Amino acid sequence: MNTEDLIDALEVAKILGLSIPTNVSLYQKRYPDMPRPVVYLGPKRPSLWLRSEIEEWASNRVLKRSGRAKMK
Repeated sequence: MNTEDLIDALEVAKILGLSIPTNVSLYQKRYPDMPRPVVYLGPKRPSLWLRSEIEEWASNRVLKRSGRAKMK
């Protein structure tokens, strides 16, 4: 894993179009298929996600909302 591919909640929020990074945890509760952090250091400590997983998930959410299935 390349450490440059790791992103924090601030960057996840930007990718998902969320106004506040704390809303990332709400998304995790609301959407069970959302990628989980690959680094979790415990409560009140930074968590890190893989950028590619978040970007793919966000892209799939847009396709699902528009009613188009993703072609593989």
